[in-house]
Amino acid sequence: MPYPHLLAPLDLGHITLKNRVLMGSMHTGLEETGDWNRVAEFYATRARGGVALMVTGGMAPNAEGGVFPGAAGLFSPTDIANHRIVTDRVHAAGGRIAMQILHAGRYAYSKDCVSASPIKSPISPFPPRELDEAGIEKQISDIVTAATRAREAGYDGVEVMGSEGYFLNQFLVTHTNHRTDRWGGSFENRMRLPVETVARVRAAVGPDFILIYRISLIDLIPNGQTWDEVTTLARAIQSAGASILNTGIGWHEARVPTIATSVPRAAFAHLTARLRPEVSIPVITSNRINTPDVAEALLAEGAADMVSMARPFLADPDFVAKAAAGQADRIAPCIACNQACLDHTFSGKLTSCLVNPRACHETVLRYEPAATPKSIAVVGAGPAGMMAALVAAKRGHRVTLFDKSTTLGGQLNLARLVPGKEEFNGLVHWFAAEVAASGIETRLGATAGIDDLRGFDEVVVATGVSPRDPGIVGQARGLSYIEALKGAPVGRRVAVIGAGGIGFDVAEFLVAGGHSTTEHPAEWRREWGVGDPATTPGGLADPAPDAPARQVWLLQRKPEKPGRKLGKTTGWIHRAALQMKGVKMWGGVSYLGIEDGGLRIARDGVEEILPVDDVILCAGQVPERHLADSLAEAGITAHIIGGADVAAELDAKRAIDQGARLAASL
Repeated sequence: MPYPHLLAPLDLGHITLKNRVLMGSMHTGLEETGDWNRVAEFYATRARGGVALMVTGGMAPNAEGGVFPGAAGLFSPTDIANHRIVTDRVHAAGGRIAMQILHAGRYAYSKDCVSASPIKSPISPFPPRELDEAGIEKQISDIVTAATRAREAGYDGVEVMGSEGYFLNQFLVTHTNHRTDRWGGSFENRMRLPVETVARVRAAVGPDFILIYRISLIDLIPNGQTWDEVTTLARAIQSAGASILNTGIGWHEARVPTIATSVPRAAFAHLTARLRPEVSIPVITSNRINTPDVAEALLAEGAADMVSMARPFLADPDFVAKAAAGQADRIAPCIACNQACLDHTFSGKLTSCLVNPRACHETVLRYEPAATPKSIAVVGAGPAGMMAALVAAKRGHRVTLFDKSTTLGGQLNLARLVPGKEEFNGLVHWFAAEVAASGIETRLGATAGIDDLRGFDEVVVATGVSPRDPGIVGQARGLSYIEALKGAPVGRRVAVIGAGGIGFDVAEFLVAGGHSTTEHPAEWRREWGVGDPATTPGGLADPAPDAPARQVWLLQRKPEKPGRKLGKTTGWIHRAALQMKGVKMWGGVSYLGIEDGGLRIARDGVEEILPVDDVILCAGQVPERHLADSLAEAGITAHIIGGADVAAELDAKRAIDQGARLAASL
């Protein structure tokens, strides 16, 4: 059997889970839509894909604990009936599901938020109200009520959220708990709230109900928990009646990234391995585990009893089934980009997935068999073209995929060259495996012309983008971002013109000098200042990045902070990474010309010459429309998708979604 540890059952006493895979909690926004068939189908799709146990997005125990006003919860008999639709569908699909109870505390985006002490969060504009004794009792009681209602709604268990800096976590640390009563001061007092909450939940739901507690292993904030405090809490939570300990890493306000693409796979699993011998109940490891091979290795070495993967089940709901069938190469990979999941969540949009546009849209984006199979030509084997080809072939159409390159991938092949974006290798390999298995005819290494495309029932143009001409005097002396990423010689002092996503990628490529700490977890932790909570409360150390390989200036014309339009949840990571490497990031720059002595610019009305060896042009892209225009002149109607339609920062999320939706409609 492939993956014998991952696919082994786990006996919890009153119930046996069929494997060691947990789909971790994700707030999708589906519950807030009120379309309970859609919610049910999202979870049931993953249950059919073989995951042993799923955890819902966080459900609020009361109004003040919701992550935002109107956040979903179990507040009425109608809510219970709606959630029963979900649990019935999941059970019919052979799955198990637990409801996460999430009290946001000072992270709640509401003037009614509450916490241990009235200390405002840096990620919310609202200072919390300090709870008195009666207020604390109300929070415990409301969490217990939410758990009993979850049982009534048919859930197999609950997860009590005690990590990531939410309410219970806020009581645990002196960073946010300045109390001097029985809920503050000593750690025995500070841990009273989570321990009391778990004990009361267990008493209310009875012994035959899964009770997961999400424990923070490393807070990654000043004055966080020590390792002794973490293990003391773990043992107390076990004694209070928890079935399983799930592990959380870092607070949302931490200065250390924990789940983005550049974080090494399983970067924090060593902490789960350290916790596991301290308790006798199962322990789950989490964070940046996205392949069955990584998960299997962690279980085989005894790092955990289960593995939590959340976003990988957005990317591919059939993750477990494909692993069990020996088809790991056909698992659509989570690349941890955050673009369609967390960026959407924190923007108030419905969650989805860059790799899988059907995620959270299972009932509305359907790949039904074509009533009349057609012959379809797709020109361009980048993300938009490959997704269009795959969906069309899945529906029964006969597809021919053209590309002037000899390899699949398009601009993804540039992205995968950037240090910290190694996950794009897996995405390109997955696309190639799917194309090979789909029956699509590929014609690579030749430019498709009008005559090649005559006779097809449908033509899809996905020819991508070309670099924009920035119109700078002497720009012939510069390098394009394509040349730089593909290995053209670049000097020790470099100016990068254009501070969008590509400019940041190129700057990171230049300062890394061919070495990626993403592939070396210990180096990555040193670079970002991830220490040992046994040594420093919260596990913070001083960041110690390696010296940059080059001196880099990252410039843009717009008079605003460079990187302002990067991903909502990842932009700060890119800015911080470049700051650690001494990159000068300047906005409001006028380019007067590339000269023998370097790049002549004007900034704040003052001219200067940057003494650089090379200038790299990353000044945006324009749609590559030559073929589309030629087809139109020849009277051949074509569908234009991806960068050929809109050239916006090499937006793979939009390109893949557009390709999927077009192919679903043909």
